[in-house]
Amino acid sequence: MSNIGYDRRGAWRAALACMATLAVAMGLGRFAFTPMLPIMLHEGKLDLQEGGLLASLNYLGYFVGALSCASIRIRPVFMVRTALLATAVLLLGMGLLHGFAFWGVLRTAAGVASAWAFVFASGWGSRRLAESGAPALGGVIFTGPGIGIAATGLLGGAIGRWGSDAAWIGLGLIALVLIAAIWRVFNDGPAPGAGHVSDRAAAIPANPAEARSDARWLVGLYGLAGFGYIITATFLPVIARQALPGSNWPDLFWPLFGIAVVPGVLIGARAPMHWDNRLLLAASFLMQAIGVVLSVVWPTIGGFALGSLLLGLPFTAITLFAVREARRLHGNAAAGLIGYATASYGVGQIVGPLFAAPLVHRTGSLNVPLLAAAAALAAGALLFIWVWRCSLRAGRAASI
Repeated sequence: MSNIGYDRRGAWRAALACMATLAVAMGLGRFAFTPMLPIMLHEGKLDLQEGGLLASLNYLGYFVGALSCASIRIRPVFMVRTALLATAVLLLGMGLLHGFAFWGVLRTAAGVASAWAFVFASGWGSRRLAESGAPALGGVIFTGPGIGIAATGLLGGAIGRWGSDAAWIGLGLIALVLIAAIWRVFNDGPAPGAGHVSDRAAAIPANPAEARSDARWLVGLYGLAGFGYIITATFLPVIARQALPGSNWPDLFWPLFGIAVVPGVLIGARAPMHWDNRLLLAASFLMQAIGVVLSVVWPTIGGFALGSLLLGLPFTAITLFAVREARRLHGNAAAGLIGYATASYGVGQIVGPLFAAPLVHRTGSLNVPLLAAAAALAAGALLFIWVWRCSLRAGRAASI
């Protein structure tokens, strides 16, 4: 990578602005519902089944938003700013409007806005970092969701003492402050100091049939990641409160999950490019599966804390490895494959809460849905290993 035109300050401004964007859109706009759910349940505004439906509507919005990005031809800067403002307005709306129908519309729209912010901010940021000669700062961008999740967990629990309405409004005001701080960073001009940047395409497998097969496996198995983590991610504070009544610890497990995302993606970004992405994905799936199981078999402070760490560490790293695998298969034309994989992940997220809530209603426990989620993650890990082994055997046969 050439360092011609390297502008350290400009690169860091772009990376931190995109990090803040993902913190607002994903951490606040999308995942604030997790720490808000037990508060709204306690206030009697929702039951668990309605909470699961609202979560699924948000993930449906994310799915629709991700698919729409493929056909949107509007400037990325405009889309980022629109998504950020929409996120703040929708957070405020959750506190100002009342009724399940209103909340359903707001959570669906928040999902669309978070997808737009994620896709367009990460794309704009990656281009800016490349122009500035600092693509390695890309890992900083993807710490945003973890930082936002940690913030919502800590702030939501504190503000929530005044009720869920005050908490939603407070989060919306925090979003507006952050948006004002980064607004001017997003512009259409070239990055300061931009110079020649080498953009070597990823190596594409020589066998097109093998590449198509691997792409189908990637899309299908990436959906298991969405299903496998989302049940715990949606209901973690509720699960912990049921297991540890009267304890202050349940409010800390969700922020711990968010904090773990940050080192996880920074470590994942440093994984050598020659390491096989399928094995990295398998390891990440297994780590999350163990984290989910711990909340069932070891429902103590230690079990929930370790489970939160194991669920959070690979959370965004999984996205990073999936994008790398898509580029290995399709090179610089990987956008379509990434879109399909994101849609598959979105389907998994939609199905998870819808699958869990009726079972909880019948059994009074989240144990069965959680074990099903862990089984899905474990199956995905084993299938990634199997695909990798099949690829090795095919490569050996072709060389004979």
